[in-house]
Amino acid sequence: MRKIREVLRLKFDAGLSVRKIAASLSIGHSSAGDYLCRFAASGLQWPIDISDAELNRRLFPPAVPVPTDQRPMPDWAWVHAELRRPGVTLALLWQEYRLAHPQGFQYSWFCEHYRLWAAKVDVVKAMILQLGSGQ
Repeated sequence: MRKIREVLRLKFDAGLSVRKIAASLSIGHSSAGDYLCRFAASGLQWPIDISDAELNRRLFPPAVPVPTDQRPMPDWAWVHAELRRPGVTLALLWQEYRLAHPQGFQYSWFCEHYRLWAAKVDVVKAMILQLGSGQ
């Protein structure tokens, strides 16, 4: 917590840039920038007269988890069919899914579960082909 207060002090009292703050505190410039962005979003004003615990609570509020059962499942058959079209990628289909469902699943989950679904479908197709060929 001391680093966050130091980042804020160096920014508002000394007027240093984010990179200079990061170098002087031996932290990454993205971390220093993140602290400043969180401070701006918190609505707090410099100088601050709150405890470290309160500052931490304001800058890093707990994430509100979305229950999995409230996230709509993608239509894997539609995804599978769309992937056959030229120029269509899994990333593009995931972006469309997230536009339609902003609280939907993340890209890594989307890809992993599509691959699991597709593997099951391919196994069933292979079994049908073997049974139908008379072998």
